[in-house]
Amino acid sequence: MKILVINTGSSSVKYKLYDLRKKEVLSKGLLEKIYEPGTRLTHEKLPEHPDRKVKTENSISLTHKSGLERIAGLLSDNEYGVISNNDEISAVGHRVVHGGETFKTPAVIDEKVISAIKENIPLAPLHNPSNLTGIEIVGNLFPKAIQVAVFDTTFHQTMPPEAFIYALPYELYEKHRVRKYGFHGTSHAYVSRKAAGFLERPLDELNMITIHLGNGGSMCAIQNGSCIETSMGMTPLGGLVMGTRCGDLDPSIPFFLSDHLNMSLKEIDSLLNKSSGLKGICGVNDMREVIKRKNQGDIRAELALKKYIRRIRKYIGAYFAILEKLDCLIFTGGIGENAMEIREGCCSGLNRLGIEIDRERNQITKNKIREINKPMSQLKILVVPTDEELMIALETQEVLSYL
Repeated sequence: MKILVINTGSSSVKYKLYDLRKKEVLSKGLLEKIYEPGTRLTHEKLPEHPDRKVKTENSISLTHKSGLERIAGLLSDNEYGVISNNDEISAVGHRVVHGGETFKTPAVIDEKVISAIKENIPLAPLHNPSNLTGIEIVGNLFPKAIQVAVFDTTFHQTMPPEAFIYALPYELYEKHRVRKYGFHGTSHAYVSRKAAGFLERPLDELNMITIHLGNGGSMCAIQNGSCIETSMGMTPLGGLVMGTRCGDLDPSIPFFLSDHLNMSLKEIDSLLNKSSGLKGICGVNDMREVIKRKNQGDIRAELALKKYIRRIRKYIGAYFAILEKLDCLIFTGGIGENAMEIREGCCSGLNRLGIEIDRERNQITKNKIREINKPMSQLKILVVPTDEELMIALETQEVLSYL
């Protein structure tokens, strides 16, 4: 069972090829700067083995089509390939950002599914078109493979109406689907499954708060294995303070920016998505640089970190109130897995909720799931490395099992 996972963005393509029978990654790669001068393709053969081979190619410019054709060629290349021909791939799992209310589970891609993804383009105008481009091109390159769409929004479709409805005129939801959807669903789903296995408890008996922290960030309240609340909203802009996104904001601020600074809607959109968050407060969005500057006495970097941590702590408290009982707190994503200062800050002062971090355990750096709570604590605090591509592969495999 060889499954290729494709994540097609507007200017990039990430991919991984899995052999799920052997439970290993055969190949992975990244195509960057599509349509720009100096397109870069990095391809790895057997990335989890000592004899791995890495090939890097720079091109004048590649399109989605020519780039994906090159990726398909490398997968079956004599030196860098891992398959003899494209027919060895049983299925292709595609990351699709927005499934709206149409998709509550992953779906085998056919004309109806493609049409539904197109209908959801207004909800994700920057992402769904690129996802569709990848689906079309890959379908031609691997005609015998079953294609499956796995949606970022699917995991959050179990939220009750009081969680996803905005306090706006109800007809905006009925006619235009204005509601909370949530994102990072594959990550939240993956780490909750892994945590249940690690704790040796059934997932449907666990209440968790999952905290995905990268350049983008989101949190999820999980009750008996199902999402009942998440921090991102109709778009990925809501919720936590992020690298360049503002997160939760007084809704009147865009009107102020328009009325008093004569900013256009496009300029405001760019400001909130690309120039806010950590970058807006202290000038940089890389958490490693923010921490470094804070340690050097940069007051604005210190402020950015305090704001970042404060927002997460507020959500922990809010989700604790919604869940009533909490078994596990999970950190994941590049920052959640690697920044011990952030984890400690987020848990500090929450001992009354049963959240007690062990400083010594928290400082241990391992690329595997681990506990960082105090040894006698009933509420577990876990660091769980996420693997969204593997989750897409597993969900693709699950869909195939029903065919």
